[in-house]
Amino acid sequence: MGTKPSKPKEKKQHKREKPEEETSRGIVRIAGKDIRGHVPLSKAVLYVRGISHGIAPSAVLILKSKLNLPPEMKVGDLSDEQVEKIDQVLFNLQEHNVPNFMLNRRGDVIDGVTKHVIMNDLIFSNREDIEREKRMYSWKGYRHAYGQKVRGQRTRNTGRSGMAVGVLRKAILAQQKPAGGAAPAKPGAAAKPAEKKEAKK
Repeated sequence: MGTKPSKPKEKKQHKREKPEEETSRGIVRIAGKDIRGHVPLSKAVLYVRGISHGIAPSAVLILKSKLNLPPEMKVGDLSDEQVEKIDQVLFNLQEHNVPNFMLNRRGDVIDGVTKHVIMNDLIFSNREDIEREKRMYSWKGYRHAYGQKVRGQRTRNTGRSGMAVGVLRKAILAQQKPAGGAAPAKPGAAAKPAEKKEAKK
């Protein structure tokens, strides 16, 4: 029986990237974050630190209802006034009937207010939380202070710091070698022949 002729392999065509649509502005700064103008508003919200996939749909709906901005609108087509209004909404999401379980600062330790913080405010509040745990010397604070994993992860393989033990041992042995390169004499090696001679006498 003859073998079937093999079909020539078709080359996979790489998908070409979509050309960026022309907008009035190339880069727009929303809530302190530079975003390219061709990005739609629904995705641009995710670029902001503190707004994740959980709260982003709510933020987009608020922008649509309060400011009449469609989610598919390119941020490069926004005016300066619209950008300022978007910033006001994103920095005060707790004032727009967003459920409390979506907010990232529920019952804040300092003022007891439930709110949602983003960008530099989020970085500052996280740093303050860690420093407070360190001052309390709680278990979390103890782990933070010594640079260890905080949430119960294993540390046998990952999370190691410093040089490996074998590397340290090689470095110590290299320092102990004299300048000539000969291995250091073992202590008590020179005394053994003398002891034998005295025993023969």
